[in-house]
Amino acid sequence: MNKSIPVTESSPDSAKAGLDIHQILKILPHRYPLLLIDRVLDLERKKRIVAIKNVTINEPFFNGHFPGLPIMPGVLIVEAIAQAGGALLLTEVEDRSDKVMMFTGIDRAKFRRPVSPGDQLRLEVEVTGWRSVPGMTAAKMQGYAYVGEKRVAEAIVSCQLVDSARGRGSDGGDSNAG
Repeated sequence: MNKSIPVTESSPDSAKAGLDIHQILKILPHRYPLLLIDRVLDLERKKRIVAIKNVTINEPFFNGHFPGLPIMPGVLIVEAIAQAGGALLLTEVEDRSDKVMMFTGIDRAKFRRPVSPGDQLRLEVEVTGWRSVPGMTAAKMQGYAYVGEKRVAEAIVSCQLVDSARGRGSDGGDSNAG
C-alpha cells in the first residue's frame, strides 16, 4: 500500500483521472468523522484536484451547529479544501504511510454562503507552490469550495509532510532525519 496510486494509464506528466472512496482511503489517513472528501473527480499531478464532499444531515457537527438551522462549520470547509490538497500531495509520495500532512498556514479564508445538509460541496484546489527536497515536501494551494455554481468559501492553505514518528519519539528529537 506504500506505492503511489496510478491515476491513469497515460504518461505521468499528463495524468488526469478520478479516485473513488476506496482509493482515497489508501491515500489519506483521515477516517470518519473527519474524512471530508468522498470522491476525486479530476486530478492533475502537482497541479490541481477537484473533489466532492456530500453533505448529509448525519454529519455529527450538525447536532450543535446549529440546532434548528444546520450549517457546516467554515473551519470544516477549509479542512475539506486541505484534505483535497493533501490527496493531491500524497499521491506523489512513495512512503506516504510513514508521513502526516500538517497545516502550516491558512490565509485569506472567506466564507460567502452557508453549506447545508443535502448540498454537494465541490472543492477545486490548485497548487501555487511546491517544494520537495530529501526529507521534506511542502506545498501552498489556493482552494475554492462551491455548491452548484455558487462559490461558498475559499482559502489559501499551506502544508508540509512530516515523518509520522516525529511527534511520537520519547527523546523529542527526530532520529529519522534525511
